[in-house]
Amino acid sequence: MTQSNGPVKIDSKAVAQTLLDQYDTFLFDCDGVLWLGTHLLPHIKETLDLLIANGKTLYFVTNNSTKSRAAYAKKFASFGVTVSEDQIFTSGYASALYVRDSLKLQPGKDKVWVFGESGIAEELKLMGFDSLGCNDPRLDQAFDITTSPFITEGLDPSVKCVIAGLDTKVNYHRLAITLQYLQQPDVKFVATNIDSTYPNKGYILPGAGSMINCVAFASGREPAACGKPNPNMLNAIVTAKNLERSKCCMVGDRLNTDIRFGVEGKLGGTLLVLTGIETEKNALDTSGDHPLPKYYADKLGDIYELIN
Repeated sequence: MTQSNGPVKIDSKAVAQTLLDQYDTFLFDCDGVLWLGTHLLPHIKETLDLLIANGKTLYFVTNNSTKSRAAYAKKFASFGVTVSEDQIFTSGYASALYVRDSLKLQPGKDKVWVFGESGIAEELKLMGFDSLGCNDPRLDQAFDITTSPFITEGLDPSVKCVIAGLDTKVNYHRLAITLQYLQQPDVKFVATNIDSTYPNKGYILPGAGSMINCVAFASGREPAACGKPNPNMLNAIVTAKNLERSKCCMVGDRLNTDIRFGVEGKLGGTLLVLTGIETEKNALDTSGDHPLPKYYADKLGDIYELIN
């Protein structure tokens, strides 16, 4: 059961108990770990309840920027799982924090153009920032440079930042206007996360990174990424919650984001579950350019099933 022999599979009660005994705090990715779309994975509620009963602290760290923390809390509640907004960190929230705390943009004065969905705009609003773009219905119209109001009325000079994330309504109009703002020299460029794909009910779908790369390539600019595996996101969580890194375990379904986030963030442990993106072959592959997890499991619910 030594890490020198590679990742340890959670396939016995002894290994599952060792995992529980080692860590005080568990950080969970959500999509692909707890659920797939609107489908809760097996024994998730029981596993979370088991961890809480054993005195563990739980946080939920997701690169999904389409929902706000409030919306995520409601999604948990729809599955019968009680989670407070204070336990949730989204890449949209991390991006809003970055705009306020790192870029030092001023609420009430500086505005943000959002190439993405409402989760970003809602987090910005909570911090006092006005945002443009996002769900503006005018962006759903076919793009015509002679009639687009964003062109004919001129760009808003108050926009000092573009935040780009996953947009399931992406179209040429949104891409074109986002590019206009990115061509302004005083406008900063922030990405919620750079995931190329995400899992949903057995399908692999285009992720935020696939869309962000379109406007990054067109503008010749590289954004500051705020989601996993960016260390700024983990540093903010560790500081806000006063966590001891060696007693924390990151649980995710992606090697290049979740596991990298935990390993490069010097957390005590990482657990890869195979219900999302990765396969067992990937989890054991030492030839890749990604870090390997300390533990892996077919599914998160295995912990509950093995211990009970």
